[in-house]
Amino acid sequence: MTDKTFQTMTNEECVMLTRMIMSILDSWGLNGQAQMSILNLPKGIPVRALRRYRENTAFPDDAGVYERVDHIVGIYDALRTTYPHNPPMGVLWMKQSSARFQDQSPLQIIVEGGLQGLVRIRTHLDCTYDWQVNP
Repeated sequence: MTDKTFQTMTNEECVMLTRMIMSILDSWGLNGQAQMSILNLPKGIPVRALRRYRENTAFPDDAGVYERVDHIVGIYDALRTTYPHNPPMGVLWMKQSSARFQDQSPLQIIVEGGLQGLVRIRTHLDCTYDWQVNP
């Protein structure tokens, strides 16, 4: 997805995407503060606003937020194709520490690394994305 794609989405499509992203973050077991951090929501938005994003409010029209949304969708899709017959394995993989990540879990990498953490996990999971950013 590109910024242009997000800019051409209707409000209903943005709300559906927002709900999907919130569902993914919830399935990963992240608390509100971690979700706010990963999404890099603008300062001043309270954690309690996450409830509205789960219901009927789209994320703010912010390129940084939608860049992170794109990576979350990419990670989710890569996990879906990696574990097509066992979706809970994707969640388990996100939570389990790995020697490949210096005994950190992918979620720790994402929460602590922000955008760079998202990119790191996405490039690990999705070779086609890795080829795009590292030709």
